[in-house]
Amino acid sequence: MLEAPHRRFPRAAVRIAYVTETYPPEVNGVALTTERTVRYLRDGGHAVQLIRPRQRAEARRDDGEEWRTPGWPIPLYPDLRFGLARQAGFEQRWQALRPHLVHLATPGPMAHAALHAACRLGLPVTSDFRTNFHAYARYYHLGWAEPLIAACLRRFHNRAGCTFVPTQALARQLRLNGFQRVEVHGRGVDTQLFSPERRSAALRARWNAAEPRQVVMLYVGRLAAEKNVVLALRAFQAARRLRPLTRMVVVGDGPLRARLERDFPAAEFVGAQHGEALAAHYASADLFLFPSQSETFGNVTLEALASGLAVVAVDLAAAAQHIDAGVNGLLVPPDDEEAFIRTAIRAAEMAELLAPLRHAARESALQAGWEQVLGRFEQRLAQLALQPLPARLSHVAMA
Repeated sequence: MLEAPHRRFPRAAVRIAYVTETYPPEVNGVALTTERTVRYLRDGGHAVQLIRPRQRAEARRDDGEEWRTPGWPIPLYPDLRFGLARQAGFEQRWQALRPHLVHLATPGPMAHAALHAACRLGLPVTSDFRTNFHAYARYYHLGWAEPLIAACLRRFHNRAGCTFVPTQALARQLRLNGFQRVEVHGRGVDTQLFSPERRSAALRARWNAAEPRQVVMLYVGRLAAEKNVVLALRAFQAARRLRPLTRMVVVGDGPLRARLERDFPAAEFVGAQHGEALAAHYASADLFLFPSQSETFGNVTLEALASGLAVVAVDLAAAAQHIDAGVNGLLVPPDDEEAFIRTAIRAAEMAELLAPLRHAARESALQAGWEQVLGRFEQRLAQLALQPLPARLSHVAMA
């Protein structure tokens, strides 16, 4: 049955204060999704004031559309910044021009100040749970801090009227851990940008993969400990021992890049790619390896599927939601590194037989367009913004 065409929320423009600590020119899944969401809401006639940290070399800005607060580098991630803004500053702004709703896309210091200000003024608040910050602790030898970080996240999100998460599995997990008012808001993919049609013979030649039977493995994402990139590169090394013409392309940047380039010299590290260049890198590869176990979703999985790649991924987050094992991709149980390596090798060895898997990958991604996903989000924000005041404030009394 065909889905009815999506209709924009029609009746009243909503004033939204949209608070995020990451936004382009930063490059990560949260930043890019946030930019797309803000643009969609504005295109729908809503008045969105974007509040975010000012990036290095950016001009100051403070107007009705955007407030760039002072920012400070995040430890271990110097190319990312957190915002510096005081609760009193938010209160002053919002008393002058009250938003109908405050949306907190990330749970950093700036968002905490905005949350306290919004609750003090009786403004409805929604939040996104986009990143497993508590799980990151174990990758930086701070496992003792994981329950403390989880408790802080729970207190933060439980003061919101609604917390949006990308998958049903994450919603169940958070509810079991005491998170309240959790709703699933999925993720989409740009199937026009990410498409098999962007496959480039010139790019493959640059990777020394011009022969038709050569397999190019691909990783896209931050080069950081929590992404488990080393496992993808180990799988490449193992496959290359059996098929010496196998190639590996790593797209992305991060704190581990120099070390990974030193330890895996046979891989091609091309840095961060954007837009059509990124889409061409996806489409010109054959096999996408994504071993991360720290994702709440993982937009790159959908981008790889849309690009018509065979995907080998851990059975979590986007992969668990969008991959039917053996039909449009290959799934590996969590915490089983040897299974991941074996599966990647098997996929590389069956290179000539991957065509049905890759075709099914593309077809499955076509069902995950952004228009439907963002349309549902828009309608939910409008509903929450317009609900009666007592319903808005009941959660504040419980916090």
